[in-house]
Amino acid sequence: MSASLIYDLAPIGSIVAWSDGTPRPPERHTKKLAAWENRNSKGRLIRKQGKRGVGNVSLSPDFTLHEGDFGAGGVIAIRIHRTFSLDSELTFKVVERPAPGSIRVFDRAGSQAELVHLAGDRQAAEEWLTRHGYPHAVLEEVTADEVAADHVEGRAAA
Repeated sequence: MSASLIYDLAPIGSIVAWSDGTPRPPERHTKKLAAWENRNSKGRLIRKQGKRGVGNVSLSPDFTLHEGDFGAGGVIAIRIHRTFSLDSELTFKVVERPAPGSIRVFDRAGSQAELVHLAGDRQAAEEWLTRHGYPHAVLEEVTADEVAADHVEGRAAA
């Protein structure tokens, strides 16, 4: 599916895979494999941003996926986020949707909010917050209607 369908239909918290359609190179071709993995991976949908302007520049809508973290000893040193514009030539697929009743933890309220954690229930989300300290965090429950809304107008975020 296209990037615009992911933007329109996939709920925040979904696991989304992207691909350029090329076959995976053999393991022995380490440079080719690394380049392929850069254009063929997956991540959790953490933010959708609508059209916005910065000075005289108009930025098109996009979405951001959290691909992974690097660190040691429980300390995250680097977070890998990938942002895709709606005109991306890559192919996307929703691999997993957030379960109804799970709780999204956003770093703040508003249109610039970013998902920082997806918890199984409200108690787990509040416990996570006590350990990770986001003072302006917002909790939001995933509803069954929202997860089912990805089958709108005959389009499916499969």
